[in-house]
Amino acid sequence: HNITPPEFFAGWDDEMVRICRVGREELASLAPVADLGLADSEYNRRELEALGAKRTGVLPIYLDFARYREPPNPVRLRMLSDGLTNLLFVGRLVPNKRPDDLIRLASYWKRFIAPDVRLVLVGKLPRRRSYFDALQALAYEEGLTPSEVVFTGHVAHDDLLACYAAARVFVSLSEHEGFGVPLVESMLMRVPVLAHAATAVPFTLGDAGIQISEKPLAETAELAYALASDESLRAAVLAGHDRRLAAFAPEAVEGALRRYVESL
Repeated sequence: HNITPPEFFAGWDDEMVRICRVGREELASLAPVADLGLADSEYNRRELEALGAKRTGVLPIYLDFARYREPPNPVRLRMLSDGLTNLLFVGRLVPNKRPDDLIRLASYWKRFIAPDVRLVLVGKLPRRRSYFDALQALAYEEGLTPSEVVFTGHVAHDDLLACYAAARVFVSLSEHEGFGVPLVESMLMRVPVLAHAATAVPFTLGDAGIQISEKPLAETAELAYALASDESLRAAVLAGHDRRLAAFAPEAVEGALRRYVESL
């Protein structure tokens, strides 16, 4: 399961507040009667346990590693390979993922670190226009142009690969992740990760990436810049990514699923 707490949508999308609340109520009624409750992360497994599930386990989301070795979209890659430092985040444009904090980070970077920066936000646009409008207004108020904060919306797989290929750093300041598929994708695509260590993020990254428990703007931006510019730091982080990827290898996930099924 992976249901966002409804309070994140309060004031932005009343229907999503209702949907998330109903989903969590249904989960609470199902958990105690299930023979086995599998969660995609240890964070979600603990939530299942707290809801009364008798037996629980962790089964990571299955990713076909081979798909990330396919060629990226050459047009998107060329557009993003123009000399700017690309900061990437992949995920739905929703309040819990805090794209507003990423916009503030890009603004700080442009004003106080270096002018040649671009924030690339890849993911489905909000159901309600008001939240998207607010993010665009924030970018404008922070002195960023539409070419410096790029909202791609949902993209095809080869476009996604191009965004990873052109990215210098993957930055996540999200406050609620049930698993965090883009964290694993970044490791696969060899993009160093800087992430707010909230909810499932520490369980997905393990000891990989650079993880921060708080996210003060100046310090976080300077840390992202160090990860973009310091080659020895990048090499150390990428080596950590490579070690961590074994936990999500298709054969490892398939083996875990087989063991769970056979135990029933």
